[in-house]
Amino acid sequence: MKVIHLLCLLFITVIAEATSPVKALLERIDKGASDKFLIEQVNSPVDFFELDQKGNKVVIRGNNPVNIAAGLNWYLKYYAGIHLSWNGMQATLPEILPAVTQKERHETEVKYRYDFNYCTYSYTMAFWDWERWEKEIDWMALHGINLPLAMVGTDGVWYNVLKKLGYCKEEIDEFIAGPGFQAWWLMNNQEGWGGPNSDNWYKQQIALQQRILKRMREYGIEPVLPGYSGMVPHNAKEKLGLNVSDPGLWCDYRRPAFLLPTDPRFHEIASLYYKEMNKLYGKANFYSMDPFHEGGSVAGVNLDAAGKAIMQAMKKNNPKAVWVAQAWQANPRSQMIENLKAGDMIVLDLFSESRPQWGDPKSTWYRKEGFGQHDWIYCMLLNYGGNIGLHGKMKHVIDEFYKAKESPFGTTLKGVGMTMEGSENNPVMFELLTELPWRPQRFDKDQWLKAYTVARYGKSNPVVQDAWILLSNSIYNCPDANTQQGTHESVFCARPTEHPYQVSSWSEMKDYYDPNDVIRAAAMMVSVSDQFKGNNNFEYDLVDIVRQAIAEKGRLTEKVVEAAFAAGDKKLYKDASDRFLRLILLQDELLATRPEFKVGTWIARARSLGNTSEEKDLYEWNARVQITTWGNRLAADEGGLRDYAHREWNGILKDFYYMRWKTWFDYQTRLLDGKKTAAIDFYAIEEPWTKQTNPYSNEPEGDCIPTVQRIFAEIFGK
Repeated sequence: MKVIHLLCLLFITVIAEATSPVKALLERIDKGASDKFLIEQVNSPVDFFELDQKGNKVVIRGNNPVNIAAGLNWYLKYYAGIHLSWNGMQATLPEILPAVTQKERHETEVKYRYDFNYCTYSYTMAFWDWERWEKEIDWMALHGINLPLAMVGTDGVWYNVLKKLGYCKEEIDEFIAGPGFQAWWLMNNQEGWGGPNSDNWYKQQIALQQRILKRMREYGIEPVLPGYSGMVPHNAKEKLGLNVSDPGLWCDYRRPAFLLPTDPRFHEIASLYYKEMNKLYGKANFYSMDPFHEGGSVAGVNLDAAGKAIMQAMKKNNPKAVWVAQAWQANPRSQMIENLKAGDMIVLDLFSESRPQWGDPKSTWYRKEGFGQHDWIYCMLLNYGGNIGLHGKMKHVIDEFYKAKESPFGTTLKGVGMTMEGSENNPVMFELLTELPWRPQRFDKDQWLKAYTVARYGKSNPVVQDAWILLSNSIYNCPDANTQQGTHESVFCARPTEHPYQVSSWSEMKDYYDPNDVIRAAAMMVSVSDQFKGNNNFEYDLVDIVRQAIAEKGRLTEKVVEAAFAAGDKKLYKDASDRFLRLILLQDELLATRPEFKVGTWIARARSLGNTSEEKDLYEWNARVQITTWGNRLAADEGGLRDYAHREWNGILKDFYYMRWKTWFDYQTRLLDGKKTAAIDFYAIEEPWTKQTNPYSNEPEGDCIPTVQRIFAEIFGK
């Protein structure tokens, strides 16, 4: 019997080896790499991965494909010195892999590892194709993600629902947002902006989502699909005779209406929605719903009844399903969730690193009872608007996670999550967060960071390590109580004023670090750059860190411009403003060396999705508007949305931000000369760029290392 049992186990292991999606992942990383590993999936009630050795092959063992992939990533980083990230998902593995001399095992009680904010899908993923999505899903698996938001193609569901409710194509076009703005439509913030979408768009996105979900499910990743929370078009009362409440405006955009749960058709429309969702994408075990996101009025709404109706509709579709809600500002309202059963809801504490709502009394968004009986996930938001910049609370993110685990609220803490508004930036912070579940105890930030640099660059270098430690104690050491929304914004991207500071309306920026520390760290990276020529990860980080240093120099130079104007010193004003403009052009040249920092990459992705010139132009307009004015004049200026998603990128620096600053300096020069001059209408000079279709290269320009060295020397000296 024992022999038979062992043979059965062997058979199971062999089958797992042959069919494992991790084998296919290895082939995408490096063709032929799968032959160098043994992949073993074994049953276990505990989430774990193990690294082991059998003969000349490395064994990656775990209880499901995602955990096995996480183990593979751990091996690649800490044994092979290979770090796969957004800037590079392929590598050349050594002919003979470093041996695992002693079995290494990692377990986690953290059941859920969540990924994405609705905003991520617009600020980063709006124009992704399957090739880019395949890389992202691989990245998710390697980082242990098993619960991602999956909202691609939800517009196709809504199109079908509205058709069946009697809406014509033109009416649907007025409701469903365009490619660059679907996040805020699905969060019940606005209707129609960025559209109308073509029939081809819907077909394309439906096919893409089906492919995304197929791959996720192959890994055992549980997708979180958008559920039905009561959203209907603003004219649903007139069109369908529904009882609705008016949530009001969002940044001067009209919000969709909210279908009252007492309306006899609530469950009919919810059932129709889930039927159409199931038809296209199958049933999910998790649904995301945030009916009163970001300040929507709840006047006239019975919140308790709303919560119960939303839950009932979801459970009718799938009795096993769990409601996933974003804790942001007052959402989810306590009255809406307090009478829902434990286990039926997971709350994402969206901004845990700065404004936790899980029950920390030090928080400005303190909830005394946390999320009550409901499970919750510790999340890091980090990035707002997809803005470019070094930023983080490195030590604090570590400490707060273990503090939450050890608190009375730790009993309902069931996961960690990345809820960034934009990704493809700050890889160090996301790497740190995704390791938390696999480290049972608090760990030293500096020791972790030293190991990270070796993994990231494939070798140890004391100068590089010291540079990163310096950054971790300055720009990556944002104070605990600081609530600023993401990066310390680059003044180059600010709409000029007499005293420019923050770029976006809600940034809440504060000076919390010495800019000279960033410049010193950049100098250290530049000093050893010749040793890392051709190292993809190093060159990406080098450009990013030097970019930050130049932005710091820009802010210091702008202060001189201000002082010169205040003193009426024309010569100093001319010299300082010219130096500032030169910095913008040098920044533009620096960023041209990497495709990740080029507006041309963003625009090329947008245009590539179009089948006709009209489609291509619409998608490009979506891409350009989102990162500049964001909306029309009213939304941009009165609603405060302009520059919210600003990007310090090659191309836009030279053609948009430089233009704004040159216009401002010319204006101020006329004032210094005593000439009467009309105030600048910035929106009028910004909007034309959004309507252009002039080409931008998406290919790297210039040899990265020499270009960085030359530009750094010009700005900062040898």
